[in-house]
Amino acid sequence: MEAKMSKIRQEKFGKSISFVGRRDEMKYITDATKTGEAGILVVYGRRRVGKTELIEHVLQDRNLIKLEGVEDGDTKAQMVRVLYQLSKAFDDKYVTNMKFNTWLELFDFIASKISVGKWTLYLEEVQWLAEYKNELISDLKYVWDNTLRRNPDLLLVLCGSSPSFMQNQVVHSKALYNRSIYELNLREFSLKETETMLGNRSYREVMDAYLTVGGIPEYLKRVKKHSSIRLGICEESFKKDSYFSNEKKRIFISSFATNVHYQEIVDFLSQVKFASKKDIEKHLNTRGGGNLTNVLRDLELCGFIDRYVPYQMDSNSSLVRYCIADSYLRFYFKFIAPIADRIQQGDYSQAPLHALNNESYQKWLGLSFERFCRKHSQMIANIIGFSAVRYKSGAFFNRTTIKKEEGYQIDLIFDRADHVTTICEIKYTKSKTGTEIVEEFERKLRLLTDVGSKTIEKVLITASGATDALLATAYFDRIITLEDIFSVNKNL
Repeated sequence: MEAKMSKIRQEKFGKSISFVGRRDEMKYITDATKTGEAGILVVYGRRRVGKTELIEHVLQDRNLIKLEGVEDGDTKAQMVRVLYQLSKAFDDKYVTNMKFNTWLELFDFIASKISVGKWTLYLEEVQWLAEYKNELISDLKYVWDNTLRRNPDLLLVLCGSSPSFMQNQVVHSKALYNRSIYELNLREFSLKETETMLGNRSYREVMDAYLTVGGIPEYLKRVKKHSSIRLGICEESFKKDSYFSNEKKRIFISSFATNVHYQEIVDFLSQVKFASKKDIEKHLNTRGGGNLTNVLRDLELCGFIDRYVPYQMDSNSSLVRYCIADSYLRFYFKFIAPIADRIQQGDYSQAPLHALNNESYQKWLGLSFERFCRKHSQMIANIIGFSAVRYKSGAFFNRTTIKKEEGYQIDLIFDRADHVTTICEIKYTKSKTGTEIVEEFERKLRLLTDVGSKTIEKVLITASGATDALLATAYFDRIITLEDIFSVNKNL
């Protein structure tokens, strides 16, 4: 059986010659196979983040049985699909015609085939297989306890695109609780991994791609195949039936099919720059409490939304704001959704570049770059040279500035334990930043009242650098460019 499976595995998976990044994640999965006992690996993350490719790449030298659920299928449909997949995995066409009444019987049959040897039983889109219910996990637990765990070379992989299901019904379920579980929430590529994947591209092109579609491997593959990143974004977004024009609805079907509030919240946040939990409650016409808290947490786990709070406030402050964090979704709502009907009519199919207003896009990239810098504050601290110092970081705003200065916000501020406050102004323009920034920065400093007697360090983060005139003023203590950002990422 193992020799036959090895041949099938080589024909099906082969060796991936184009696999990029994921060094830490690969080690984590590999370590789960070297414990000397059977283990359970739970992997979850948003659609297209690369879960399947990572698992199959790392575990390709093992006998791997992959069983994938079907969207919206009942138990009978799921079992029919699983039996077909098993017939392929075991190279036995008669398996397709077998009949099982419960998942318990089916898992018991599988266990009889993989009781000895280096096996990986890989359940993909578990939430679909289980129909978002507990029965499948409970039956799997019984077979695990009585058969599967007795094979010390067995790895059970449970993978899904619904973080709430994977955490609540799998990781923290009573059925599998306290067993040998390894948990991996797979996130998007880092900037360094994105640069590697995109190949020989300029810093500006790589950053444009990262800000627009994020570090999602499948999305990067789409834009990479075109002669320029801008052309790739437009070709994949504004032609009739283009990939990015249809991806938004696929995301929510994959991850959150059972709760309409998920999409409603993201749709609401697309209409406002940010919103408090109370704002969201009011929009949904619901009361506060655990349910909404859990929904917001699920959206955060997927990386679709983010919460941020003034650096000087507690994380539970009433000033906590929620915003869309996923780069693709932010791009979709800004540039694709408003012209979705025209896209589907094919109005831009001959000239997709015409659908993207350059001025509007550049302004949007600027706001996205601000979010990027806040999210990667550790990287900024490394560049400036105080990463070893304890600090709090984030944006600055308070009730006074919100009320009196509607557009007021300090992009990024570090409150450092060494009695220094580092204040960052962030610009993502094509031209170099000039002396006009000084007056803007000074206005913000006048409204900043919470620094006490600390020394103020002024930092400009600018994609294109500073003009000679600004450099001559020596106003900023430090100026950070894209070259600095990419250089520090190469060393991480």
